[in-house]
Amino acid sequence: MGQARPSMQELIGRRSRAGFVGRSAERAAFRANLDIPPEDERHRFLFHVHGNAGVGKSFLLRELEQVARERGALTAFMDDTAGSVPETLEAMSRQFAAQGRRLKDLDRLLAAHRERRHEAELAAITAPPPEPPGPTVGSMAVARAGLVGLGMVPGVGAFAGAVDAAQLAQGADRLRSGLGARFRTHEDARLVLAPESVLTPVLLEELSQAASAVPWIVLFFDTYERTGRFLDAWLHAVMTSDLYGPLPATVVVVTAGQLPFDATRWGGFGDFMTDVPLLPFTEAETRDLLAGRGVVAEPVVGEVLRLTGGLPVLVSTLAESRPTDPADVRDPSATAVEWFLKRAEDAVQRSVALACALPRRLDADVFRAVVGDSDAELDGLYAWLRGLPFVSERGGRVRYHDVVRAPMLRLQRQEAPRTWAARQQALAAVFREWRAEAEAGRDAEELWTDEAWRELRLAELYHLLCAGERAALTSVLGDVVDACEQGESVAERWAWVLVEAGSDAETRAVSQWGRRLAAALGSGGTPAALELVLRATGFERTPVPAGAAATVVTGYGGAAAAATGLGAGAAGWGAVGVAGWGGAGAAGQGAAGAAAAGSSREEAAGSGTGGAASDRPARRPGTASGAATTRPGTSAGARSRETQQPASQDQRAEPSRAEPQGEHTEVPQAVPQDQRAQPTWAEPQDQHAQLSWTVPQATTSPGTPWQDASADAGWRVALDPAVAARAYRARAIAHDLAGDRRAAVALLNQALELAPDDPRSLALRGEYHRVLGRHDEAISDLDRALELNPADAFALASRGATRLSREGLDEALADLDEAVRLKPDYSWALMRRARVHRALGDHVRQLADLDRAVAVDPDWAWVRCARGDALRAAGRDEDALADYDHALAREPDYNSARASRGASLANLGRHEEALADLDRVLTANPSYTWAADQRAAVVRNMAAEPATPARSAGTDEARARHRDGQA
Repeated sequence: MGQARPSMQELIGRRSRAGFVGRSAERAAFRANLDIPPEDERHRFLFHVHGNAGVGKSFLLRELEQVARERGALTAFMDDTAGSVPETLEAMSRQFAAQGRRLKDLDRLLAAHRERRHEAELAAITAPPPEPPGPTVGSMAVARAGLVGLGMVPGVGAFAGAVDAAQLAQGADRLRSGLGARFRTHEDARLVLAPESVLTPVLLEELSQAASAVPWIVLFFDTYERTGRFLDAWLHAVMTSDLYGPLPATVVVVTAGQLPFDATRWGGFGDFMTDVPLLPFTEAETRDLLAGRGVVAEPVVGEVLRLTGGLPVLVSTLAESRPTDPADVRDPSATAVEWFLKRAEDAVQRSVALACALPRRLDADVFRAVVGDSDAELDGLYAWLRGLPFVSERGGRVRYHDVVRAPMLRLQRQEAPRTWAARQQALAAVFREWRAEAEAGRDAEELWTDEAWRELRLAELYHLLCAGERAALTSVLGDVVDACEQGESVAERWAWVLVEAGSDAETRAVSQWGRRLAAALGSGGTPAALELVLRATGFERTPVPAGAAATVVTGYGGAAAAATGLGAGAAGWGAVGVAGWGGAGAAGQGAAGAAAAGSSREEAAGSGTGGAASDRPARRPGTASGAATTRPGTSAGARSRETQQPASQDQRAEPSRAEPQGEHTEVPQAVPQDQRAQPTWAEPQDQHAQLSWTVPQATTSPGTPWQDASADAGWRVALDPAVAARAYRARAIAHDLAGDRRAAVALLNQALELAPDDPRSLALRGEYHRVLGRHDEAISDLDRALELNPADAFALASRGATRLSREGLDEALADLDEAVRLKPDYSWALMRRARVHRALGDHVRQLADLDRAVAVDPDWAWVRCARGDALRAAGRDEDALADYDHALAREPDYNSARASRGASLANLGRHEEALADLDRVLTANPSYTWAADQRAAVVRNMAAEPATPARSAGTDEARARHRDGQA
């Protein structure tokens, strides 16, 4: 059988490489590095190529990839078609598979990541009308703060009361609004909320296996000025620390972007990397390129050298036209468009190329919308366009090189401003129509999780802004409020569309808005962006207290975060003090703070660590919500002992509720110091403006926007009160995460002034009131929320919990019954109802609810431990041991379960085993009084042997009260 013919892509690649000239020094250095063994101190593990747009970085990387393959290397080439670390790993795995090396374990985990993420997004789709209560708004913020506390966000350092807010942007790409998905395990939660922490160790194991079969593995990361936002800290951790495991020494990494590497992060890596700044071609390289295209006449070559300054993209474009006379080499700074389109054979091609510069990106559909109806001629024109030297294809879409597109836009805007505006409006109408089609039969929650819809919306807004539509700026700011719920990475895209549209249309007011938003997101995360929008539109007029902004953004351990199991005390996921991770609810709420708040003696027991914190194992952060949901008066450290139940598909809005406990857990390990500093990736490299965030001056009345004197006239902005209310609600959740629930209530007061009948804000404020011990106010808000939305299981369960705290057992039972009827798998409500049954003396129904909770969440350690306690109280110690063992298998550092297991072992006469468990608990937490009492009883019983070990029902009941925070 004859040898297979090469593919079109292979032939194109060969011809491109055959025409590659210049960069001989860079290619030689890279080639020589592959001849040096990793153990040799001359070997370099990292090459960073950087330079201005148009300097030929991508072309060089492709050439270096070919050099690596010629040396037998396994290679992968990633660029900004990937928008996150998991997407980058998917691209890497696909390319390795195409070279005969499958990463099977990684592929399996990536598939699980996509599935769990889909479940989270499905939760938003299936949420019942009306809109779920406030926790839906907070789900992103809760998980975001939780990830920081876990040390799972690459680049975020240890807290010392607060964290540099600029670092929070790294983990936002992983946070979507679907935190209500039913995560069954801690691993499931991490796979969605912090996928790098799960995927990277597997990647490194598979790279180690691959390294035994190939001499080198070379990873290329292009367009690093865009992808560095989410890759830089992760890549640094992979290469310089053992956070994820060992990296084979035969891996070489090559990055390329417009920016140099961040010296703060990579400065200590200088002896192991090669910095490759790309400058314009030298005269010799320019001559080589021109000669390769047949341009050798000296007058022509001299003119090209003079006019292009050696910028490769301009040299290559001019060479494509193969000029034979200096008169043909025109000044690209004055008539660049004519020369970029030198290959255009007629006016039609020229018009098509100019018109297709208007969209930021093109596919066949957008091309037809720009040019006209579909026919064979248009197909040929599209093929011609894709072959132009300044057009590149990424992810199935084509885009013009920035150096070429900018003068094309400028030419059209200056020559025919009315035509420019009309074409921009027409394109906006096309994208608006496509967006409307995508919205059919779907709600807003679902749409915001749809990447295709977001792209259509951004394109529509971009073209409206370019057309000079003043109202579009207000539309963008309204969208920013909703985008902030999806995380910094999504909100950044709305900021970026303002920067792009302002630059392309030369509308300074628009670009300034984009830069302000980008700066706010970079320095303070989404809360800072929301505050900027509220202040700039005249709603927020109060001065910012010193240090408050940092606390809002970076304080960790607020009630909502703690209660989801991502806050204080969850098997190392916790917050226990300012010096640890505590935020506002930490050091100031230790023994003194707890006492002042009316906390129980168990809560104050942990005062030596800045507040009582527990070892409650991390619950699946499935029902992430902004609601602070703890027993009134508890400190932030104490609250997290009970963790929020995992929500069903439609429970995305369910709140997190935490219980005070007396145990103490370890503080999560801080991210290394060298991972803290991060560059700001929101700005293009050619922008040198400071990215400081300046809060605009307050205006005289709410809703009256400020006017920047330096901005273009007529670009005033306004915000719908309902949108402003959502922004206040989101900021309230951020304050709760910082442990300041009083400030959160104040912000919700402002939200409800603007939207008094918003059931989500009412339910959320009611829950905050409950946390603060304001039971009357809580009942009032929750009653009103339920009048507006009687099917709100969150509000019902919260009201039931409030009534339980007021000892209104019958009313509490009625509310919790209804909450469970509405959501039969609502584990938190089942657990709370079990307490009501226990208080009523109905232990049969108590155990029945616990059984149901276990059936819903068999791997939730807290549920298992609670049922074990009930079984132990009923004298069923063998059955109780099975539950404790299951809980400890999931969370080995869960001290309460281990202490309870010690008690059951003692009841069964297994004293040595009981002592081993209790000693381990007391070593971890010497102030754990209940465990100390149990140990003393075991010692007494051992001394009295062979007598039957005594059993104290009173002690068991005290233990149960202690666990539930009911003492």
